[in-house]
Amino acid sequence: MAHGANGERARPAFPARVPKGESWVSTINTDAVAREIFDAVRAGRQITPFSARGDGFDHDSAVAVATRLRALRGEPVVGRKIGFTNRSIWPLYGVDAPMWGDLTHTSVRALDGTPFSLSPYLEPRLEPEVALKLRTAPTPAMDERALLETVDWFAPAFEIVHSVYPGWRFTLEDCAAMGALHGALLLGPAVPNGAFANALPALTLQLFQNGDLCATGRGADVLDGPMAALRHLVAALSADGAAPLAAGDIVTTGTLTDALKVAPGAHVEARFCDTPLSTIAVTFAH
Repeated sequence: MAHGANGERARPAFPARVPKGESWVSTINTDAVAREIFDAVRAGRQITPFSARGDGFDHDSAVAVATRLRALRGEPVVGRKIGFTNRSIWPLYGVDAPMWGDLTHTSVRALDGTPFSLSPYLEPRLEPEVALKLRTAPTPAMDERALLETVDWFAPAFEIVHSVYPGWRFTLEDCAAMGALHGALLLGPAVPNGAFANALPALTLQLFQNGDLCATGRGADVLDGPMAALRHLVAALSADGAAPLAAGDIVTTGTLTDALKVAPGAHVEARFCDTPLSTIAVTFAH
């Protein structure tokens, strides 16, 4: 076994087994696990899920790793994403709850018609979503009506998600440790909050790839609507002891369909029916 600079044996990145009732947080080398994810993503290689390496990789462990990964990235956080809000896709991925991750100043960009490169991402997929920007800070005590008043604008968006774990096989905790699979958020034109009234849960979406209709979705699929998803996120951040949302933050509320596999050369269009949200499209560079 390797030794540290002071002559002591270096702690392994993760144990083969954790005693019953004990969290990995107290036993893993959080820095080493976060560094493994960070280096793998930068190198474009995949790794074995941590949940497959031993018992006990739990939610607290994943939050601790994600916190360290945020420090390694060293990028200003401009908001949050909430993933797996769409209950209809939980059985496809073996999960049973949402998760959250960071949006950064380099991962959020406007759709401008320029072909988008998928080269930095591992097994990339696309998710059509409703994003928003906060005018004021929300609090856990707020109901959905009060939360709606905190929103400055809504926008149609594509989130590019990817998996450092081969074949998109993982647990919810593996995903949370990686930053909720976030790769990039591509924003369409913003629409002022006042234009929406109660349209968000009732919206329908049509997703096309290379001109063919490939999926449909509804606003109500994301935890009963985007504002319900925001309420869940505010509560989850508080429960995890994470920094709360602030005025000016961007939030993307979760996919309206299953994540769509995409490849260079593909053209994807999303139509947000019966809402003020614009149709958006992206072409992926060869």
